[in-house]
Amino acid sequence: MTTFAPDSLDLNRKLPLWYQVSQSLRASILGRSPKDPLRLPTEDALAAHYGVSVLTMRQALKELEAEGLISRHRRRGTFIEPSARRGAPVRLLGSVDTIVAQQSGMSTELLDHGPTAVPADLAEYFPELTEVGGFRRLRSDEETGEPTNHACNYVRPDVAALIDPRDLVRWPMTKVLRDAVGVRISRITDTVEARLADPETARLLRVPLLSPILHYTGVTYDEDGRPVDVARIHYRGDRFSFTVTLEAH
Repeated sequence: MTTFAPDSLDLNRKLPLWYQVSQSLRASILGRSPKDPLRLPTEDALAAHYGVSVLTMRQALKELEAEGLISRHRRRGTFIEPSARRGAPVRLLGSVDTIVAQQSGMSTELLDHGPTAVPADLAEYFPELTEVGGFRRLRSDEETGEPTNHACNYVRPDVAALIDPRDLVRWPMTKVLRDAVGVRISRITDTVEARLADPETARLLRVPLLSPILHYTGVTYDEDGRPVDVARIHYRGDRFSFTVTLEAH
């Protein structure tokens, strides 16, 4: 029987392995195509795929099962839940795959894309540029069609030229940059703050004007320390929460 093929993962030895594996598999599940099979490979095969022990893999699968993304059946195997949706808040421990998982699992509409002037408040990230590639998307709940967040990405022109806009309908920008374009991401810095919905955000998210929203800014750096993408995402305040865990060492 054909099984689902998860994405690859570069492990960070400073973070719990089971957590990284669970978030990578989680992102693969939420970003899967409707035509992808629902049956997962065996524990042994998944452990070999990620380069971890079977015990680590088992712990990762237990996390996904608790979230309702998969179901495990004795003698039959492990299956992706067809109606799997992201419900629990994402715990950010520093993995790029966590960011991918955070952005996955919703219906995405690409509103527009093309060259755009560098916003004045983002000039510090693109000091030598006057123009970047702009991509605007609206994400909605797949079941209800209700808008959940509005994302704007500002990408360096040389990188933006390599992006196939069709990929952004299926995958988050972070995944497109890393897996489709080949950007070697070194780090992503996140800032989340409370704001009030302006007229455009209120219209897109179908919320009252000046209602509370979560404003996320994520800056993606390549291995040379160069900002390649600055993302601004407006989340409906009644639909999202963020929990951040900081390691002591």
